[in-house]
Amino acid sequence: MRLPAQTARAGSGPSRTGPVARLDRAAGGLAADAALYGLSAAFALITALTSTLLPHRAWGAIAAWTYLAMFVVVGTQFLLRRPALRTALTWVAWAGVALLPLVVQAVQRAGGRADRAQEEVLVVEHMGGRLADTGTPYLGPEAISALPPGEQLLGYAPYQPGMAVFGLPRAAFGDAWWTDARIWFALVTAGALVAAVRLLRPHPVRAVQFATVFPICALTLATGGDDLPVLALSLLALACCASGRFTAAGLAIGAAAALKLFALPVLAVLLVLAYTSGNLRRFAPLALGVPLIALLPAAVDSDAFAENVIRFPLGHGLVTSPAQSPFPGYLITQAVPGGRYVAAGLLVAAGLAIAVLLVRRPPRTAATAALFCGYGLLAAILLMPTTRFGYLLYPLALLAWSPALRRPSPPASTLDDASGPRLT
Repeated sequence: MRLPAQTARAGSGPSRTGPVARLDRAAGGLAADAALYGLSAAFALITALTSTLLPHRAWGAIAAWTYLAMFVVVGTQFLLRRPALRTALTWVAWAGVALLPLVVQAVQRAGGRADRAQEEVLVVEHMGGRLADTGTPYLGPEAISALPPGEQLLGYAPYQPGMAVFGLPRAAFGDAWWTDARIWFALVTAGALVAAVRLLRPHPVRAVQFATVFPICALTLATGGDDLPVLALSLLALACCASGRFTAAGLAIGAAAALKLFALPVLAVLLVLAYTSGNLRRFAPLALGVPLIALLPAAVDSDAFAENVIRFPLGHGLVTSPAQSPFPGYLITQAVPGGRYVAAGLLVAAGLAIAVLLVRRPPRTAATAALFCGYGLLAAILLMPTTRFGYLLYPLALLAWSPALRRPSPPASTLDDASGPRLT
């Protein structure tokens, strides 16, 4: 399989004449928009009626109406052949399918509803409280084992120390709707996405949709949310690279890596891009320095950090992670003798294959880098023994943003890739 070739000269966009591209552009994009909102309305309705997770049901009950309304609006524009303000409609839709359900759940939770947030919200807020009280966001193995069996899972915090920042408002000001960690996830996500879109011309409507109104993203932000600022900052870093702003790109991806390990593959690919484009000195200091500085609270108790961020995600904690979606890695661990080691071996092999490709065919454009990140994270998510269906938001958004990253016209010395890498 080959990654799409990049253009030899900055500013000369690739030809998009395939059937998928033609379908995407049909009726000025309105046909695909109507399909997106219609299918999303059905997904939200099914979620509201059948999900076993109460925050998900609450999201679906609100989001289904917004998706349906957007389907009617876009469908009417399609039938009347009226010009569409697609970018504005996307932001309006995001407000209705993600931000409104989020605020409603935050208000209800502040009013006493204990079933209006997923466990990761509580974990992040506990991280903030521990950071404020003890100087580290983590509990050590002994402290976790001393918790009642039903509370040991929530004692783990499998995130980078920077994630604790989102829990500080609740630690400082108590239980209020605006101290809910999801509110702050949403603010950072919105800021990063708006900044990324402003760097790209024309505005990448389809790419924005895959990071906002796409059901996986909207549901995740409204009910849990910790993945969305990581994704948005990663997309911002790619947009900065596409427009030649490598110092800003280093700050953005460094901040993402200070929150969650999922940003590290993106950081690695962008390091290669910065090197091949001659921008390593501008990119590397903040890209590497920010996550390293964020590790300082972990130095208070390095064993606690290892227990939470390394042992627990790898399945060697005191309790088992509930992240168990039926992807190949999980199925192998369940059905094959020694399956955990087989899945780990396949994961390492996939990582080595991507690393070889990075060396042999290094990315020279942000668009190519986004493809490397998207396909690499997709392989990792499918092969990890413990993973979640919602993690697919990372590769889907990264792959959807790749075409948009080809459009800016930065200096040719910054982005000059005549052939693009190949995945063979």
